[in-house]
Amino acid sequence: MNIQPAPRLFAVSRPLRKVPSLMLHADSQNPLLWLRGDRGCVGLGEALRLVFRGKDRFAEASAAWQRIAAAAGIDDTVNLPGSGLVAFGTFTFDDESDAESVLIVPQLLVARHGDRAWVTEVSTEPLDQPRKLPPTRARGTWSGTTLDTLTNDSDYLRGVDKAAALIERGEEEKVVLARTVTTSIDAAADLRVPLGRLAYNYTDCWTYAVDGMIGASPETLVRQTDGLITARVLAGTRGRREQPESDQLMRDELLASEKEQHEHAFAVQSVVTALAPHVSELHTSERPFALELPNVWHLATDLEAVPGDGSSTIDLVAALHPTAAVAGTPTRDAVAAISQLEPFDRERYAGATGWVDASGDGEWVIALRGAQIREPHDGQRQVVAYAGGGIVAGSDPEHELRETVSKFRPIAEALAP
Repeated sequence: MNIQPAPRLFAVSRPLRKVPSLMLHADSQNPLLWLRGDRGCVGLGEALRLVFRGKDRFAEASAAWQRIAAAAGIDDTVNLPGSGLVAFGTFTFDDESDAESVLIVPQLLVARHGDRAWVTEVSTEPLDQPRKLPPTRARGTWSGTTLDTLTNDSDYLRGVDKAAALIERGEEEKVVLARTVTTSIDAAADLRVPLGRLAYNYTDCWTYAVDGMIGASPETLVRQTDGLITARVLAGTRGRREQPESDQLMRDELLASEKEQHEHAFAVQSVVTALAPHVSELHTSERPFALELPNVWHLATDLEAVPGDGSSTIDLVAALHPTAAVAGTPTRDAVAAISQLEPFDRERYAGATGWVDASGDGEWVIALRGAQIREPHDGQRQVVAYAGGGIVAGSDPEHELRETVSKFRPIAEALAP
């Protein structure tokens, strides 16, 4: 961690009379954003940044956040999920990643929950009232870029073949393999433009932006608020079709596929097993349902539980990550296989991104359907987009490649000219 000891923080939250446009309040170059429909928040500036690395990153983050929250002076008259002291976070997928995992406390947070809205200011000095909201800014320039997702990725095809061979030999049951597409955008580009497109087109997803990791994830890793824990597991995919009859056929094929149902069962069981020691009264939907998104159909299962041992959402994230949906089964062996088969560092892709408040409640998604946007260099910002799929017995490399093309679609459309 890069700040020891952390300063004592003071946070004051007050309701707003009018519900603001969250996207227009976001920072155009370094957005901190969490948005789905009429719920979400944006952060401006940084009151505190905590950095973590390695296999103990979640445990260190949880302990550090508990210390900071316990010492903080919080004046919160809103008392809603996400009011008071809040940190945005994004964590790497792999223990050995070279990338940083971070918790960021914004100086100013603007949030809404339905028709209620509030502002929170955080400082190292006591506060009486939060400052007035800065004026919204119209979206700036956006020239866009093209993601060449249709490239015949020979590395990925070879990886699928090798993963399938491991499975045939009985060394694995499932391995989730990803691939990347790299492009660049102008350093001055307004990142609220692609985020706005994601939020508009993918209303059933959480649109997120934390430390340059942006996207719209359909998969809630864990949410804990008001004494309830929920999660959504996605595994099993079919691309959408333009013709209604063909699209319905894809949906029916997904629901009837023994391979996809088997893959989905792996993913659900991994979440149930991880959550069980920390919760009580754990329930899941009776059978997987088809979740309809603009780009794909997913097999989905919702889980609900009551907190059992006082774990914060960061603790629950640590228990759940990585799920079979983004790693494979057995998970530890699958992660080891991924490190050998993928010729790149996933960094925050398929890790956890979300927020946590002073009570330990929060919401976290698996960072999917997104990209990491690098810091400006020579007038450009590199963009690394990610997509992957689960390899099981009988997986066809060309089919798996086409599946990644469907999963690239949200970020590709968001970044387009």
